[in-house]
Amino acid sequence: MEQVIANGLYLGAQYALIALGLTLIFALMNVLNFAHGQMYVLGGFVTYTLYGRMGLPYPVALAASCLTLAVVGALIEKYLFRPVVRRSEREESTMLLAAAIAFFLDAVILLAFGEKQRGVPKIVSGVFVSDHLIMPYDRMVVGVLALAMIAAFVLYMQYSRPGRAMRALAQDRVAAQLMGVNVDRYSMIGFALGALLAGGVGSLLVTITGVNSGIGGPISIKAFLMVMIGGAGVVGGAIAGGFILGMMESVGLTVLREYGDITYLVIFAFLMVFLSIRPNGLMGKPWG
Repeated sequence: MEQVIANGLYLGAQYALIALGLTLIFALMNVLNFAHGQMYVLGGFVTYTLYGRMGLPYPVALAASCLTLAVVGALIEKYLFRPVVRRSEREESTMLLAAAIAFFLDAVILLAFGEKQRGVPKIVSGVFVSDHLIMPYDRMVVGVLALAMIAAFVLYMQYSRPGRAMRALAQDRVAAQLMGVNVDRYSMIGFALGALLAGGVGSLLVTITGVNSGIGGPISIKAFLMVMIGGAGVVGGAIAGGFILGMMESVGLTVLREYGDITYLVIFAFLMVFLSIRPNGLMGKPWG
């Protein structure tokens, strides 16, 4: 039981960090960022290049991944999403744009890094062993870093001036604009922050699972799954959804390992039943 709980908490911390970036973008702009998984992959490859290939210290590679994705997210919001949101009369246009960005980033990553699985050296060696728990030290470090990033994000949103402005935009965009909030500026900051979180968790997990050009789509699906469980656009819901999915995956892989890889079949079946009962998720509100 201790092993299952520890694995679930470790997975949940990573998943919550992924979901936070996606739900922040949705809350601010009402945009489903289908390219979120590709941003995760790009962050992983930045760390692979700097830490795995060039031999720079891991903290430098982690910071570079976060900064690179923040810049990419800001540029995507300013030059792609902002004009479409202004000119389009249909919300489906932003969904098509997000899908196009996802395919574009997939192609760029494939051309730049190829299709092979890439890995990096462990950031910490050794394994913690007790009577009921076996956990590699690198996973423990990655889990702690993920929790620290989640805590930093929550504190930033709660107490900083940009955080309060973004929360106001998420609650009522028109009212925030009437109160003097610069919608364009804080939408760009929010999109950049969401991309930063994706790059950060990509940098963390490349040290554990490696990275390849084809995992962007599955990561996006997991991110949407977590957001739907917790409630679209709700920060607390994204965190809850991440830890719920992590625990479900840990329990499923332990209990169902004798029946083959059907864990996600069971999880998706549970999600369909859950959403039929609570279509807005645990903490979400009706869209629009």
